[in-house]
Amino acid sequence: MTTRMELAPTPAGRKPAATPRRWRRLVAEQPGVARGYEALRAACDAAGPLEPGVIALVKLAVSVGARDGRTTHIHTKKALAAGVAPEALRQVAFVAMPTIGLPAALDALDWIDESLLEARAADPL
Repeated sequence: MTTRMELAPTPAGRKPAATPRRWRRLVAEQPGVARGYEALRAACDAAGPLEPGVIALVKLAVSVGARDGRTTHIHTKKALAAGVAPEALRQVAFVAMPTIGLPAALDALDWIDESLLEARAADPL
């Protein structure tokens, strides 16, 4: 099983998202906990027929709904690495709008757009 501890190649030759510092610290301090978490993540991802891109969109939508900018940035970048189109990522904020409200959806759109700009700057191709 590939974990975040061992970054796997991403589709279309994209670079993997930078590993968060707090995750690297957890891996260093508690490798068993990190392996257990990665095993849980992998089991949850494999628990049904969803493709990696759809799973990435679900995780982005959960982050948007939780109004969590940090994880919205992380899951935007992971979804890009999974080959999800930028337009689909932005649509998540629009689909969430009637549920979470206009201000929260606009915040999410800002976070997604920031991540898209960062990704473009890191990979100008």
